[in-house]
Amino acid sequence: MQVNVRAFALALALWWGLGLFLLTWWMLAVGHVTGEATLIGQFYYGYRVTPLGSVIGLVWGFFDGLIGGAILAWLYNLLARRFGGQAGA
Repeated sequence: MQVNVRAFALALALWWGLGLFLLTWWMLAVGHVTGEATLIGQFYYGYRVTPLGSVIGLVWGFFDGLIGGAILAWLYNLLARRFGGQAGA
């Protein structure tokens, strides 16, 4: 079975971008914000646990998920073609 690369990449992009956006708002609502740089902020330039940071994280997460999802779906399709015909594998 083949995976639609575009659909999978878009689904993962939405999942990761919105997940990071909602996680940021959850941290803001709970109030555990220390002002220190987060691990995600070290990878996503401009990301902070702030309302503006949630939008920046949404954008970074969307494109990161889009690229990662495309690579993952492409790799799955490649391996499925390679090993898909072997019984018991």
